Amino acid sequence: MGGVTVTPELLLFGGVAGAAALCAVGVVAFNNAIRSALCLVVNFFLLAFLYFTLNAEMMGITQVVVYTGAIMVLFLFVIMLLNLGGLKLVTEKFDYKRYAGILLGCGLFVVLGSQILPSLATIQARQLSPDLAKFGGPEAIGRTLFTSYVYPFEAVSVLLLVGIVGSILLAKRRL
Repeated sequence: MGGVTVTPELLLFGGVAGAAALCAVGVVAFNNAIRSALCLVVNFFLLAFLYFTLNAEMMGITQVVVYTGAIMVLFLFVIMLLNLGGLKLVTEKFDYKRYAGILLGCGLFVVLGSQILPSLATIQARQLSPDLAKFGGPEAIGRTLFTSYVYPFEAVSVLLLVGIVGSILLAKRRL
């Protein structure tokens, strides 16, 4: 069995992936909306870093610009406008659903890990072909998007346009 040789790149990837998973858990674990939003920002940046380590520069840039830049600013504005920072939740003394969810989540994590880790041990490292090395670049994404997926791209464009027009009409005050 060849197995995987542990390289510094693999350790870096594993460390960043583990930190991204912890930040994702922090998004749902914190009761404070500001802390959850900050964990989501850190998670978005870590995912962009993972894209960069996988030579998918276009995906990493899109992750930073679209999700971290636009979506998180929108989330933070909503949190500020609704004043969710000082919200205190009233909880029961003993909430069995929370502990059952934690137990089931840990069990699911163990089951998934037992299925994924043995198959990862058999992966052999390969050299990238020149065509595959340009996989995440803007040229490859643009060519694929505007040749093979032009009709779904246009359908999504029309759907977004209808959503924008509908939200403007709903938000417009009637005189």
